[in-house]
Amino acid sequence: MAASEIAPLTGRRIRVAVIGTGAIARDSHLPALARLAEEGETTLVAAVDIDASSAGSFCAEAAPAAAGTEAPRPYTDLDRMLQEQRPDLVVICTPPTLHREQTVAALRAGAWVWCEKPPVPSLADFDAVEAEEGKEGGPYASIVFQHRFGSGTRHVRRLLAERAMGRPLVAHCQTTWYRDTAYYAVPWRGRWATEGGGPAMGHGIHQMDLLLDLLGPWSEVRAMAGRLVHDVETEDVSTALVRFANGAMATVVNSVLSPDEVSRIRIDCERATVELTHLYGHRNDDWRITPARDVPDAEAAAWQDFGADLPSSHLEQLRELVASMRAGERPRSSGADGRTSLELIAALYKSAFTDATVRAGEIGPGDPFHAAMHGGAPGWAPVLAERVVPGGEAVV
Repeated sequence: MAASEIAPLTGRRIRVAVIGTGAIARDSHLPALARLAEEGETTLVAAVDIDASSAGSFCAEAAPAAAGTEAPRPYTDLDRMLQEQRPDLVVICTPPTLHREQTVAALRAGAWVWCEKPPVPSLADFDAVEAEEGKEGGPYASIVFQHRFGSGTRHVRRLLAERAMGRPLVAHCQTTWYRDTAYYAVPWRGRWATEGGGPAMGHGIHQMDLLLDLLGPWSEVRAMAGRLVHDVETEDVSTALVRFANGAMATVVNSVLSPDEVSRIRIDCERATVELTHLYGHRNDDWRITPARDVPDAEAAAWQDFGADLPSSHLEQLRELVASMRAGERPRSSGADGRTSLELIAALYKSAFTDATVRAGEIGPGDPFHAAMHGGAPGWAPVLAERVVPGGEAVV
């Protein structure tokens, strides 16, 4: 759709459609949309799902988010919905293997896209999506990376950018969660072709993205991955050493084998340590800043002023996305800004499979890890390696 055919977004509500009406759409996206509808920013016009009853019940539940207009209409056909409703924003909450096709369809229809993580199964898919975006003023496709947003992240990002606490030196990024066999009974989980990867791709991606958002570009990675418990194609644990362009060095751990679940980022700077400990979302109180012994009390006290508590959430990211749409500006977590996290994950897998250090910018067209996170040919269902360790399955 030509830019001239897209209705301007000033002076009216943004028309939103949701694709995929499962738990993430109902529990996270719908409350955010309802809140912005109350504030006069959005109206929900449609929902699409291959399960007609699910789409219908979602629309019934979502009726207040329509903000006084007609109730949102359920669909089972994405193309028909796009043609009839012409939404301004499409929110994608389907399994990863569907994201590329659905995102491209929405962009071609003139809609902006907000897609759940992982955005697509490979860098090649991401690049194909980016090629469909508008050149100036949108529409653009962004990724749901809600942990970047909220008052805590904003405050710490500013302190780091201003070097208030000195240079960042050492970092730790931890996503150690627990998933049982029932979790992997869902057919698309744990498979390279449909999920794109294991906990590095589907779970740790949030904390890894937040680490990059705080510390800036990465330069090289050295990694290991293993399948120690679950009978799946992908890994169930990974570890990595990451060097950043600013010289800082980090350890990264992603696991679905950890009964004591936690999400954690720690950054040791020259003058302070800043640490975030939470699970699926964070508030101001989840951040802790510990000053070095020689930091003046008044300065250390200023670092603790996080301002009004705005938790990390889909709502906070959606607020910023709507503002970007109205301004015709590329939103954060889209384009090159969103790709950097996916590129780090691809590099982690390449390092684990090849037993080599991988550098930023190395994985491009022609590299097998550009086409697929496991670096394999289409149709290949790889194991992680043929080497076995006591008490575990294959490792790399």
